[in-house]
Amino acid sequence: MKLYSKLELIEELKRIAAIGWMPNHRQGNDGSVGNVLEDLLGIEENNLPIPNASEWELKAQRLNSKALTTLKHIEPSPRAIKFVPQVGLLKYGWKHELAGIIYPDNEMSFRLTIHGKSATDRGFIIKIDRESRRVLVSFNSKIASTIHAEWLKTVNDRIGLGELNPQPYWGFDDLEHTIGTKLMNCFYVQARMKKIMGKEYFHYCKVQMLEKFKFDGFLAQLEAGNVLIDFDARTGHNHGTKFRMRKNALPELYQKVTTIVDV
Repeated sequence: MKLYSKLELIEELKRIAAIGWMPNHRQGNDGSVGNVLEDLLGIEENNLPIPNASEWELKAQRLNSKALTTLKHIEPSPRAIKFVPQVGLLKYGWKHELAGIIYPDNEMSFRLTIHGKSATDRGFIIKIDRESRRVLVSFNSKIASTIHAEWLKTVNDRIGLGELNPQPYWGFDDLEHTIGTKLMNCFYVQARMKKIMGKEYFHYCKVQMLEKFKFDGFLAQLEAGNVLIDFDARTGHNHGTKFRMRKNALPELYQKVTTIVDV
């Protein structure tokens, strides 16, 4: 495997961008734009061969992609209450869409995506409390859609329609360490895509060097709806709570953004 200095990697990315269109030999793979780039660089997946590589990541995506990328699985606090399986699913869950089909008739679901820009149609939203330094999950039954009236009745019977108590949360310090360590610095590469005779081709047309993760930017993107939190649980199985983000918002998380290529 070839080893690069940071400057050598920058020059190699410039060279790849200058090549223009190249075939996607990893078709059928959702992460093919990154896999092809790693192949061109001669590196192993998620293993950036530069000094202090633990402080850098290589991220690639299709230009203008709306795809989400998973940042980290992090269950909310207080951990002792086991919010997702013991409260979210049991007290606020609803009948699983596949109950009676591939799951038992009584299969329940607590699967939703929330952020701080607007509430879900069931009334869940993220709130940032900068005074207590917490990212909170909030529930407001009054703003839930009328299409969920029957579900709200069941919630009222199970636990009532007030605010979550206690409210699940993630502390700023824990989040900043966990997310910030993963996203400390990054080379962010975007590619145009076209198809010729049914075969995909990539042109790696934009390269940015993103330095010094800023937690305030992360919170701002959570409030803007570009960082999202996924709950994904069903009866007997919690798939984990995930922080995800829209990739085109990635530069907003950094103090310094240097454009290396933009063609």
